[in-house]
Amino acid sequence: MEKNKLQIYSSLTGKKELFSPINKNFVGLYVCGPTVYSNVHLGNCRTFISFDLVYRYLLHLGFKVRYVRNITDVGHLVDDADEGEDKIAKKARLEQIEPMEIVQKYTVDFHNVMALFNSLPPSIEPTATAHILEQIELIKQIIENGFAYEVNGSVYFDVLKYNESFPYGQLSGRKIEDLISGTRDLDGQEEKRNSLDFALWKNASAEHLMKWPSPWGIGFPGWHLECSAMSTKYLGELFDIHGGGMDLKFPHHECEIAQGCASTGKSPVNYWMHTNMLTLNGKKMSKSTGNTLLPLELISGENDLLEKGFDPMVVRFFMMQAHYRSTLDFTTEALIASEKGFQKLMEAISKLPNLNASNESSFDVKKLVESFYEAMNDDFSAPSLVANLFEAIRYINLISDDKETISKQDLTLLSKEINAFVFDILGLKKIQEQGNGKLSKVMDLVLEIRQEARETKNWSMSDLIRDKLNEVGIVVKDGKDGADWTSGL
Repeated sequence: MEKNKLQIYSSLTGKKELFSPINKNFVGLYVCGPTVYSNVHLGNCRTFISFDLVYRYLLHLGFKVRYVRNITDVGHLVDDADEGEDKIAKKARLEQIEPMEIVQKYTVDFHNVMALFNSLPPSIEPTATAHILEQIELIKQIIENGFAYEVNGSVYFDVLKYNESFPYGQLSGRKIEDLISGTRDLDGQEEKRNSLDFALWKNASAEHLMKWPSPWGIGFPGWHLECSAMSTKYLGELFDIHGGGMDLKFPHHECEIAQGCASTGKSPVNYWMHTNMLTLNGKKMSKSTGNTLLPLELISGENDLLEKGFDPMVVRFFMMQAHYRSTLDFTTEALIASEKGFQKLMEAISKLPNLNASNESSFDVKKLVESFYEAMNDDFSAPSLVANLFEAIRYINLISDDKETISKQDLTLLSKEINAFVFDILGLKKIQEQGNGKLSKVMDLVLEIRQEARETKNWSMSDLIRDKLNEVGIVVKDGKDGADWTSGL
């Protein structure tokens, strides 16, 4: 295992850098988690699956990894502005239920979807509401250091003051002068000293649902603050890797750097990593245009944008065929190609235990295995790894057809490494292993009952069965040849 050869692309420097953890065998990894006010979307899934790959490979290399992924359950304002209503509170008000009911509902949904895609749970999954005290203490420190100010019960980060000591905009590559010229002039009624200043704490109105006492009055924390507070608590003032979608680079991650420097005098993260966007049929995913797809709609096939549903493992495998920093386009044709490739991969792996070993190998097995590590050491290049795995598949099929030979020792090595990279690192599972025997029998009966409901046009019963199964992590896929199912249990 080649720990000392791993290179990571740093969004801060714009180049690949040799990975050197702060503590020799310990890695601190923080990933911005979901804001739980709606169903998790595919873009979220891509980010979390990408960092699941990172987590898995670091573990494979022998590092002890503390993976922290937060849940944003307060403070995320509409349109990510400093004014307006919290997204979760707004959803709760519209549905006339408690905000924590919204949080619970969509947190469970998020976990179910991640289980379907076989993503490992993080080491710690803190929530913003459980760390209000830590956020208040962080604000106090920033004020004490002269980089924030209080106005009418709200606290704002002073970006121009900060920029005198630290470069604001270093992560996104934006210059403070351009940012100032691109914002509106203050109208005299604005609380902030400068248009670039962002909220650390907001004064809450009487009707605001989610609020807490603080030294500045009753209010709630700003969105950017929670990640700084929780990453510091669980990973320290300086940690190794911080990840998220590229849409978070500015302003969220830029503000995190500012908060870290303002409170401790140093940048909080060594390696910033960002995943790229998804497109659907060549176009940007957008709710307003209808060009959008939820994970369960993709899996079940119940959508008008793709021709059929796809197993979660096929979707995960599809995501692995594009580098996390590249745009990924979801199309029926591309997913079908991945489905065929996934089947080919699993068929080859199933041949491994039955291959006949010879006295010697007719090809360089060690070099082939080394190519797996070279791919992943090159900024976690899953597409290169997949290509090298298919080269291994070619040899497996040739050995099976007695056109190549492999020694017993090399066969043991190849089997061990292929299984490790496919199942432990890429995180794939054989589709037929997703349900146990008893569950399969129960599901056969459930699907038979559901089919009878459909044949009698009892659509409400059919939909109820499907929806209840979805709630416990079982996705029903309707196809031309009947219904099938996938379980994240």
